[in-house]
Amino acid sequence: MQLTAIAYAHNGFHSKFGIPRQSGRAKSIMTCIVFEPEFRNADALRGIEQFSHLWLIWGFSEAKRKQRGNRTQAAGTHETLTNDWSPTVRPPRLGGNTRIGVFATRSPFRPNGLGLSSVRLERVEQTGNKGTVLWVSGADLMDSTPIYDIKPYLPYTDIHADANSGFTAQHDDYRLEVVIAEDIRTEVDEFTRQAIVEILSEDPRPQYQDDPDRIYQFEYDNYHICFSVDGHKCYVKEITPLAI
Repeated sequence: MQLTAIAYAHNGFHSKFGIPRQSGRAKSIMTCIVFEPEFRNADALRGIEQFSHLWLIWGFSEAKRKQRGNRTQAAGTHETLTNDWSPTVRPPRLGGNTRIGVFATRSPFRPNGLGLSSVRLERVEQTGNKGTVLWVSGADLMDSTPIYDIKPYLPYTDIHADANSGFTAQHDDYRLEVVIAEDIRTEVDEFTRQAIVEILSEDPRPQYQDDPDRIYQFEYDNYHICFSVDGHKCYVKEITPLAI
């Protein structure tokens, strides 16, 4: 099977740091799915507005292991080489020291490097130069992530009320309390501020780091954010506009 990107995701995540570890955890994050010219056919999306949620099948484009042999890769092309993959990985939520089978995790370092996300379809928009685009919320994707397929989410079959969460169950409800001083809150609009709060509440730090004096930095949308974490509280130190 040869995979070709049908679309690319576009949002405020300029790097991997800060991206929620699972979809649906930060619902204020808006992502625009722009189809490649070959797939900009409105008929292919006919009826999609009837569904509230979608499945996205995408590629971990920024999590590459060493490749065997030579390859040439460009946007919209497929890879034909095999990753030097490992049968076990170290999930961040387990502190980065405990090894779990790769197929028992959602690690990006997989033989085929495919991700699966459930997102909410906010609207279908007709544009002049990009054709029909999809706006979705709650995606756990970086800007320019390749999308390989889109399928409707069907609650009558996709929801399993008796499902077990395995080793992740102990972290299901884990969130940080985010504290933003009033003078910093005024530097950003309310919608973007809510997205930043949701991102930080997920605790994007490497789980083996627990230094309350350490300042972390990342970029989201048009802002540079600095924060620290002490216990279960995240303190936003600075939110400044990026230089354009």
